[in-house]
Amino acid sequence: MKLSVVILNYNVRYFLELCLQSVEAALGEIPSEIIVIDNNSKDGSCEMLKEKFPSVILIQNTSNVGFSKANNQAVKVAKGEYVCILNPDTVVAEDTFESILNFADKQTNLGIIGCRLIDGSGKYLPECKRNIPLVDIAIKKVLGNSKKYFANHIREFDNKEVEILVGAFMVLKRSLYNALDGFDEDYFMYGEDIDFSFRSLKKGYDNYYFGGTSVIHFKGESTRRNSIYIKRFYGAMQIFYKKHFKANVLFDLGVFLGIKLMTLLKSSKQQHCNVMYKPFLISTKPNSRLVKKLNPKIITSVDEIESNSELVLDASSLTFKSIIKQMQANKEKQLIFKIQPKRCNYILGSDSADSIGDVIQF
Repeated sequence: MKLSVVILNYNVRYFLELCLQSVEAALGEIPSEIIVIDNNSKDGSCEMLKEKFPSVILIQNTSNVGFSKANNQAVKVAKGEYVCILNPDTVVAEDTFESILNFADKQTNLGIIGCRLIDGSGKYLPECKRNIPLVDIAIKKVLGNSKKYFANHIREFDNKEVEILVGAFMVLKRSLYNALDGFDEDYFMYGEDIDFSFRSLKKGYDNYYFGGTSVIHFKGESTRRNSIYIKRFYGAMQIFYKKHFKANVLFDLGVFLGIKLMTLLKSSKQQHCNVMYKPFLISTKPNSRLVKKLNPKIITSVDEIESNSELVLDASSLTFKSIIKQMQANKEKQLIFKIQPKRCNYILGSDSADSIGDVIQF
């Protein structure tokens, strides 16, 4: 077997369904398996999986054991030469796995591979390629300056060696995953991908950023960049520095100031007026319930869209690759994107990297 796709799910039933549709389309003829490990979701995720994706291997935990432990559980039963660690709020293109595996097979000292990620508005996510978060870099990030935290010396569409990758999408050989003893279970949320990437480098392997494919990462249920996020990031970095470096008083002070700053910014944040977005739909066979719910203008080309519009992309009419391409090409047009999964009576999306995912049922 060539590839095992491991997806950790926790209460994102609708995003998971869309993710699985895209993964199945992308696996095609690749000898593969999909493993979903669920951290005790209460939203019907497991019931949906059993009904709609019976071939998917499902592991059900009775509690939320965190990112690291759950992924380690899943990889223990995986059989693929390669494993892909994938977030449930992602959408991959039909050629994502094929192109990355072709690239991987050509490397002689392969560590971990990550790829280009975009958010739900089509904008590039710079955290998909990062530098080692040394103390000065981490302090600046906490204080709002992420310039050196991200690997900005690598262009978006390049294929190059990189230090740190993001846990939303990682591909590596299963033998390396086991050699690294998996994700460090001292991390519950945040930091485990930094630690994992760093340990791959310390073992002498080359990590790669692959810009030849783009994947949507909605961040449907992820924490906003607020004081809570900073505290969790701080906790993860404390574990990281204690493990690999020395504890640092300057970092502690920087985090304290960062939390205070975020609290002040949050309290002074002005309310913005709600903008009414006109709905448009690209579909060859529009869902009647969707049409009744939104009354969208049905179009065949994005050129017909006006500013301040909501564009619904029907996955029954469009490939996932074309959906990703449409979002990237129109990221500057002040559009809101929603995707309608195949054979589903709902649409979903996320307006930015920091927004909570939105699901509209009809």
